[in-house]
Amino acid sequence: MKRRDFLINGAGTLAGALALGRSLRLLAQAQPADYTIRIAALHLEIAPGKIVKTTAFNGKVPGELIRVPEGKQVTIDVVNDNDVPDIVHWHGLHIPSVQDGATEEGSPESAPHGGTQRYSWVARPAGFRWYHSHTTAGHNVNRATYTGEFGFLMIDPASNPARYDQEIFLALHDWEGHVQGSAEGYQEVVYSYATINDRMLGFGEPIRVRDGQRVLFHVLNASATLMHNLALPGHRFLVTALDGNPVPSPALAETIRLGPAERVDAVVEMNQPGIWVLGETDPKMRRSGMGIVVEYANRTGAPQWQNPAQFDFQYENFGAVSQAVPGDSEEVTIPLVIKPKFEGYGDFDHWTINGFSWPHVEPVQLKEGRRYRLVFDNQSTDIHPVHLHRHTFELKMLNRKPTAGILKDVVLLETGAKTEVVFTANNPGKTLFHCHQQDHMDSGFMMLFDYS
Repeated sequence: MKRRDFLINGAGTLAGALALGRSLRLLAQAQPADYTIRIAALHLEIAPGKIVKTTAFNGKVPGELIRVPEGKQVTIDVVNDNDVPDIVHWHGLHIPSVQDGATEEGSPESAPHGGTQRYSWVARPAGFRWYHSHTTAGHNVNRATYTGEFGFLMIDPASNPARYDQEIFLALHDWEGHVQGSAEGYQEVVYSYATINDRMLGFGEPIRVRDGQRVLFHVLNASATLMHNLALPGHRFLVTALDGNPVPSPALAETIRLGPAERVDAVVEMNQPGIWVLGETDPKMRRSGMGIVVEYANRTGAPQWQNPAQFDFQYENFGAVSQAVPGDSEEVTIPLVIKPKFEGYGDFDHWTINGFSWPHVEPVQLKEGRRYRLVFDNQSTDIHPVHLHRHTFELKMLNRKPTAGILKDVVLLETGAKTEVVFTANNPGKTLFHCHQQDHMDSGFMMLFDYS
């Protein structure tokens, strides 16, 4: 073959391959998605006559439970019927940056007025995950995680040894937030109402149980900014997983504590017949609606509440025994100092990581396959629920207390304390790290890790 003919034939082959690739992409896009999520305005009745105006997924709060087996390829179309751009984050999954649902990592938004964004990913790892809006809110408390834009995502493992008689999904959320000044002069978000799932305490269907049942609760704190503590009088929670990941030492707790975006899986032995309130331990929050009735069969009367004898929920209770030893020589330590920066009366504090605030930060470059120890130094008076996208980390040190084996994607940084976690850089691409408290994230508490 002459060189000219070879080049002509080669060009034709390349053009054909490109055309075939385009055709395959168009064919894939033409296939119906496994799920479709529509973002639209919703008037949600959380109690008789009490309606909150919000946005939600598919006209309900929480959105549809997406439940798939581990390893399944899943395709989801997000259709934005709202009048502003939006984006959905698949929280807790190990998926590519462009599919993760964060613009900071390169994921595209869904355009307003019917714009559609298709996501396609392999469901992993197994466990209790969730999905939610990941846009910026600023001072607009009717956007992002302040809204009803969240839903449960359950990835079932190939084998599930858990034994239970009922499985209940519960999402905690706070409503009608408004910004007000604090005694220190900065602004904070306060709320008028709270719900578990879509109803205030006393106005939804109860959880109906029978004496002797084992009930598995999947509890999600979907609040934009608030911590929540729950108790079920007369009962204890056998905590089996945190953030969807089985703990090495399941243990009983009278209360469970969740920062924004945290999840707890717990089994409760139903052995105290009666009608009880599963609710927030803070009476003010409980009165605002944060609770749900648990009703035993053949029992009548008013729901009962009793204050827990102790607040005994600590991460280390569920970890493996660990000795305080220096970090592995193969680990690379990354110190992260968290500080607030007062912006003046009538504004949110600004937040810095190692002296820098988003977006004025440079990505921290990692190397694939290396293990990294993040050493958080929280030099503030706030507790921060910090989240690492697309990875799972192991808790190693909690305010000078060593632990091991607890795998999470959100960890609470206690006030004035140091926390250490370790993760492996095994999912290349841009990886967002941020405080999951919406006002902190919007006020600079974000940074990127990057590796290829």
